[in-house]
Amino acid sequence: MKQIEHSQLQGNILRGYRMDHVRHMFLQVTKPAAAREFLGVAANGGNADVPAIMVDQPHHTKWPEGKKPRFCFNIGVTFTGLKALGVADRDLATFPTEFRDGMAARATKLGDFGESAPQNWSAPFDQPDLIHVIASIYANDPVALDEVDAQVRRAFDVKGQRDGYALPEDKVYFGYRDSISQPKFTHVKGEVEPVDPYGTVLLGEPTRLEGLDFRIPSPTVLGHHGTFNAFRVLRQHVTAFEDYLDKAATELMAHPDSALLLPMDAQFGIGIEPLDRHGMLREVVAAQMCGRWRNGVPYGSSPDGMPDTEGLSLTEFDYTRQSRCPAGSHLRRTNPRGAPIVQRIANYTRRLVRRGMSYGPITNAGDSEPEVGLLGNFIGASLGAQFEAVMCDWLNLGLQDPDITGANDPLIGANTPETSWFDLTLSNGGTIRLRGFPRFVSTRGGVYAFLPSMPAIRYLAGLKP
Repeated sequence: MKQIEHSQLQGNILRGYRMDHVRHMFLQVTKPAAAREFLGVAANGGNADVPAIMVDQPHHTKWPEGKKPRFCFNIGVTFTGLKALGVADRDLATFPTEFRDGMAARATKLGDFGESAPQNWSAPFDQPDLIHVIASIYANDPVALDEVDAQVRRAFDVKGQRDGYALPEDKVYFGYRDSISQPKFTHVKGEVEPVDPYGTVLLGEPTRLEGLDFRIPSPTVLGHHGTFNAFRVLRQHVTAFEDYLDKAATELMAHPDSALLLPMDAQFGIGIEPLDRHGMLREVVAAQMCGRWRNGVPYGSSPDGMPDTEGLSLTEFDYTRQSRCPAGSHLRRTNPRGAPIVQRIANYTRRLVRRGMSYGPITNAGDSEPEVGLLGNFIGASLGAQFEAVMCDWLNLGLQDPDITGANDPLIGANTPETSWFDLTLSNGGTIRLRGFPRFVSTRGGVYAFLPSMPAIRYLAGLKP
């Protein structure tokens, strides 16, 4: 794999920052000259009044002086934001259709209907055309968020913000360990996972498919080494999820084949406390729906119980036709790995970089419980061929495998109790079909953004009215 100039890329694309707090600010460009001046200073090291944009750090290097900076600051620009900053119409027309349309206009393809429909999105996502720039601040000390926030407000009109934070043990509110598997863009000592080409996320770099390169928007200085981000606010309905696990386990207690779901060790437990039969069935359902036990161990690697993670790889595994990990599980849908699927080659073009942190609790009028969820960034060189294809074809239609076609992802799919189903796998090769579960994750807002390279940000800063 060829080397790239890391100092020309924004950070948090090729590898994450692993900081405890984030603030995403949604900005409107009301004073274009001030906004362009801010971007120019930020792209050239910042000053006392403007934060510096963090650039990428090579995987084999550590942070300067061996420690992380106090904060990391990055920006994304929407289609209307590029226009507000002064990008010419002829150049705007070279950006992909889905980016120009915006996320709200693509709602049907993404499964955003009913409670998740754009007309139900919270502010500022209810006025997507007014979101021009996403400014993201990452820090371990939340005080740093406020300091950078104040600097940003001098140049932009703030339409809204969302704060997130890392839960203990890298977990999400559903109780699963997260942030485990990501695309790798260069070999790291001791790792054996395959390396993804830079074209997975960077425009102008080769993809895994010979002769397939995603179009670089014009001019080249603006589009080259940029990428796209689908930012999503995803509410997690934790009580509904845990209630359904209770319901499913109760129904399975009476099923004649339920013993074929249970681990061989009757003392199998979660954490320290051993579980009774009902409790074990709850955790088996949770593990099969996700494709991992809640501690992160892949279900296909350990279908007969959840072992301790010590000494186990959480990323080195694959799927076969005999795998006990259900084809309809969330993990297997989003990354089929080497499993036999329809359109085998598609798996090599739909890899996404995922960056996310939990948010909440937020108290909303009329809600029976506080709102919690995930602030997710889904990054790739093509919103259409990667993010939208995964959301539509794999998560909400199940087109990758005839055994799951017509069923949605059990964790994050657009499910309704009247139509939802999911097949649990049994140790004898059979299945038990679960039905009647609701949507466990709903969309509270979102926006498509372009993540420009450092030269591109300087280009934007230099545009004239």
